[in-house]
Amino acid sequence: MGAWIRMIPDDEAGPDLREVLDLARTPHGTVDNVMRVHSLRPSTMRGHVILYRAALHDDSNALPTWLQEVVSAWVSTLNACPYSFANHWANAAHLIGDAERADAIRAALDAGQPETVFEGRELAILRYAEKLTLDPGNMVEADVVALRDAGLDDGEILEVNQIVGYFNYANRLLNGLGVTTDGDVIGYYKAT
Repeated sequence: MGAWIRMIPDDEAGPDLREVLDLARTPHGTVDNVMRVHSLRPSTMRGHVILYRAALHDDSNALPTWLQEVVSAWVSTLNACPYSFANHWANAAHLIGDAERADAIRAALDAGQPETVFEGRELAILRYAEKLTLDPGNMVEADVVALRDAGLDDGEILEVNQIVGYFNYANRLLNGLGVTTDGDVIGYYKAT
């Protein structure tokens, strides 16, 4: 386990923490460090798990899951958060399902140039994510109008906003506590 603060392992967890650890388990049956870093305060772990799943893994989200993961990876790139990038890029690449396309997208994100592989609706989403991440105090109604003009409805705009907001929170949590992927299974999806 890797972080700059103590993380309680399963075998030392009391009843309250065990309950929240069970809530936080991934499809792999593990608890990733992004959640385990809350082990000294189980109530924040519970809140984090609920927020994460509502923002990113909710069945009612209308945006394609691969695009949700690309937005997650983009925000994590902008915030220089290797933890979130590793996990959510692995998810995006898996869901894109085309290694050549995934490689091109990764290169564009790494270069800070999503316009080299995206246009229209997808590029508008990434531009909104970039501004909200890097310059949140200068957001204006026109930023939302640009998403509408690109074809997003207000529910989809809210989804983008929540994913960006969540990853700005999570990236700061992870970077601020030195959380690493040591011991984690990278990515949400089981290898087939």
